[in-house]
Amino acid sequence: MDSFQLLMEGFATALTPVNLLYALVGVTLGTLVGVLPGIGPAMTVALLLPITFTVPPASAFIMFAGIYYGGMYGGSTTSILLNTPGESSSMITALEGNKMARRGRAAQALATAAIGSFVAGTIATGLLVVAAPLVVDFAISFGPEDYFALAVLAFTAVSSVLSRSVVRGLASLGIGLVIGLVGIDQQTGQARLTLGVPQLLDGIDVVIVAVGLFALGEVLYVASRLRHGEPEVVPVGRAFLGRSDWSRSWRPWLRGTALGFPFGALPGGGAEIPTFLSYSIEKRLARGVAREEYGKGAIEGVAGPEAANNASAAGTLVPLLTLGLPTSATAAILLAAFQQYGLQPGPQLFDHNPALVWGMVASLFIGNTMLLVLNLPLAPLWARVLHVPRPYLYAGIVLFAALGVYALNSSWVELVILYILGMLGFAMRRFGLPVAPAVIGMILGPMAEIQLRRALAIGAGDVTVLVRSPIAAVLLVVALLVLAAPLVRKLVARPSRGA
Repeated sequence: MDSFQLLMEGFATALTPVNLLYALVGVTLGTLVGVLPGIGPAMTVALLLPITFTVPPASAFIMFAGIYYGGMYGGSTTSILLNTPGESSSMITALEGNKMARRGRAAQALATAAIGSFVAGTIATGLLVVAAPLVVDFAISFGPEDYFALAVLAFTAVSSVLSRSVVRGLASLGIGLVIGLVGIDQQTGQARLTLGVPQLLDGIDVVIVAVGLFALGEVLYVASRLRHGEPEVVPVGRAFLGRSDWSRSWRPWLRGTALGFPFGALPGGGAEIPTFLSYSIEKRLARGVAREEYGKGAIEGVAGPEAANNASAAGTLVPLLTLGLPTSATAAILLAAFQQYGLQPGPQLFDHNPALVWGMVASLFIGNTMLLVLNLPLAPLWARVLHVPRPYLYAGIVLFAALGVYALNSSWVELVILYILGMLGFAMRRFGLPVAPAVIGMILGPMAEIQLRRALAIGAGDVTVLVRSPIAAVLLVVALLVLAAPLVRKLVARPSRGA
């Protein structure tokens, strides 16, 4: 069955009234949390993970996908109106977007962000439909050593890219791997790192880890740094674009899409690099009025990076769905959600659960349209959300996180673990350790351990079995290059500074 026919069946799943409602809830929640500084899509999906015990898988992932796309757009609203990026990928949008807003062009900045997000998201989702089956066909040939090498590449790439230093990224990864070891060893039956607590024999639930490190840790950190009153929000009317704005925006939208999708699909690629590249390219290509406006509020500096940002979100889903490889914080939480349903993303997911996968992909087209309809007329409403008192907001998140975790098993031990992990997440942010590598280490660590043991068992204990496969050898070499790249850059930069 070809991809187009499978996509049509996915639309049949996504267009049911219940799933349309979940898609609407997802994009609305995503936009809402994206607008609020310090609360991103990863935290929101983490907070909502407990619903995986009551909601059917297809509906849950349609809602999570809506949150992901909505959060990507909502971050641009904060960047433009407050000069405060809600996500790291929205930092570039703030450079020109806030200056446009202060020149009285907030409506145009929000409109080019909304329409650019729609254009990029739609094109990138189309590319996802084409690319995913190709990667699945390739992944079918993977053996245990290939999956282990893939996990090592994910570890090194995420630790290097999502951190200011490789050492801090690897330290965070180590924390996640240790958390993943807690519980009974699946092969020997030995209890590991349980400290004599019976509730830890089954390991620490991934929901508790995700909510504790992401949601609780982020709230505690943001609240600890809250030293100012109500933010000053730039006034905004209904978002619209004039003829000149259209002519200046459509090319950056397409160029941003072309940059964002492949970077999102790369392990550790993320959205930060393509948004930076898009801004640089648009600045170099600027002529006439656009060149004069750069640094003062050029619309191209908003259109290109926002398109790259949203295209990378669709690119992230390619390795997640086809290989089970998360390349961003939100993708790591989505992987945790799959595991809550007893599902493992990869080639078998496409064979055994096509309605779930293609329903989720189809919902991205629907969610993009909903976002456009929601965001163009409701821009003033999202601006008012920024006036919500922060103490009430963060207290509500802490309470909701505790209720969600306690509802899992009604265990006070899990509540204690939640708050311990929340304090750990706060400490990691305080000392500059990224949280995403820890969550990815906790989720992928057990899988990497199982695949390593299988490979060594097949090779009768011979370590060289890990590099006999050409795929595994290439992946391990790439992982080594990713790990060595920051060191090489420093060594090259040192003589040039001396000169």
